[in-house]
Amino acid sequence: MPTQLARFTDHCVDLSQKAVVGEPQPPLQRGNDGYADWVIVAIHCLREYLDQPYRRLLDILHEMPRITAKLGLSVDELPDFTTVCTRKQDLEMRIWRVLLRSSASLHDFGEVQAIDATGFQRHKASRHYVIRVGYNFDDIKTTALVDCDSTAILDVHCSMKQPHDTQIGKQVLTRNLQRLNTVVADKGYDWDALRHELRDAGIRPVIKHREFYPLDMAHNARHDEEVYHRRSLVESIFFALKHRFGETLRARTWFGQFRELVLKSAVRNIEQAVKTSD
Repeated sequence: MPTQLARFTDHCVDLSQKAVVGEPQPPLQRGNDGYADWVIVAIHCLREYLDQPYRRLLDILHEMPRITAKLGLSVDELPDFTTVCTRKQDLEMRIWRVLLRSSASLHDFGEVQAIDATGFQRHKASRHYVIRVGYNFDDIKTTALVDCDSTAILDVHCSMKQPHDTQIGKQVLTRNLQRLNTVVADKGYDWDALRHELRDAGIRPVIKHREFYPLDMAHNARHDEEVYHRRSLVESIFFALKHRFGETLRARTWFGQFRELVLKSAVRNIEQAVKTSD
């Protein structure tokens, strides 16, 4: 039976090829084309999975010809670690989001999905850079939409500022309407316009009301508490992400940190799919 690493690599290659635009290119083309985008994406998935720096990762892959062959390369054709690092910044955010969406599709979704937010610490390049880009907070506000049965991460939203949860929630939920059945969220997402939009799409919102009036208390009393408390699963997934990959992001640029968070979420989805298939 193939090892977990081999199955993880197979999934990475398949999903990375689906994430790029059009037909996947050959893994390596001599000349200006160089390495295909999907090869770079797959190598970054392996880097997060093996939790190794760029240089050490390529050294390890040089001693793993079977894994390297799954990328369509021989060990002598592996890219330099500087190429892997640089190309990550050149790839569009769309590719990483498609990778996350495809990785979630490896799981069977249940009837309840949950949304919540946390913060990830960021690595600051310099005080000058902090002032130039306008860092206002030490953490990146990270909102995740997860499936409560499979624990798959369906979507991730990152912000350098501190926008209100209702605005982020509307953006994240609206682009995932076809994957939702019942949405649970805390009082931070209390917005009637959001509830109406979910109901119009045939989705049941279980979102607590902020209790300003007796009517708000009555609305909350009608909620199914067993369903609502499944919202805590998001916090468990955040804890698992930070325990697995660390609480501090390694990328120095804000857009690099966004890509890093989406990549970590996709790698976790693939890793969980591999484990459940054992």
